[in-house]
Amino acid sequence: TGYYGDGLNAIIVFAACFLPDSSRSDYNYVMENLFLYVISTLELMVAEDYMIVYLNGATPRRRMPGLGWMKKCYQMIDRRLRKNLKSFIIVHPSWFIRTILAVTRPFISSKFSSKIQYVNTLAELREMIPMEYVHIPDSIVK
Repeated sequence: TGYYGDGLNAIIVFAACFLPDSSRSDYNYVMENLFLYVISTLELMVAEDYMIVYLNGATPRRRMPGLGWMKKCYQMIDRRLRKNLKSFIIVHPSWFIRTILAVTRPFISSKFSSKIQYVNTLAELREMIPMEYVHIPDSIVK
């Protein structure tokens, strides 16, 4: 997490490779609490515009969050947070992520859909945002 620009514009980084394995017996409980933690953190951090960088590289399918979880997250995020989100950048998008977003596009607001950007390389990401504020885990750099 970092800030950019003149105001308190947050850059929130999610590395999917660190999410829990879906084979865990307590997976739903862990993901529910993770979501609540993320939302409460966003509420505290986000004063102005912000962006989310979702690092999908080095993530096995069993660690990617399911469609139901993502839908619930979207629905539960406060209107102010949805409005202040300026861009949702997906780095190293897999065909699975692209397919899910293509299928769900009719159910997501066009305003939110327009904020989603795919980035295939870290070099491309560097052109979009100030990387001095973003920590990329070694497993994704490799």
